[in-house]
Amino acid sequence: MTLLIISGIAIGVLASVSGLGGGFLVVPLLIYLGKEAHVSVGTSFVFILSIAVSSLAAHYRLGGHVDFKTGLLLAGGGILGAQMGPYLLEQISDQMFKRIFAGILIATAVWLIYNSRA
Repeated sequence: MTLLIISGIAIGVLASVSGLGGGFLVVPLLIYLGKEAHVSVGTSFVFILSIAVSSLAAHYRLGGHVDFKTGLLLAGGGILGAQMGPYLLEQISDQMFKRIFAGILIATAVWLIYNSRA
């Protein structure tokens, strides 16, 4: 339980700073702790929802750096897409999920490194 709380604090800071939601760290953590991929993904959304609401409030309070219109438009599409995701996840094995997830993380890292050059 202590590991989960300490991990939650660290991931919460990283999620709030990066805007990535934290699922990219929570899912691997939960898989490492023995959860199946399907359970790890579903459970990560409890964390992501909580962090998202808290981070939104902090970013708004500390400077108003929130574009609600853009965020809500993205959310509309995201809500529709989020209904399809679990069905797709049910169609693949844990091993395949881990490979796809790792590929997405690697591709994102390469893209960030490449695009961070001034």
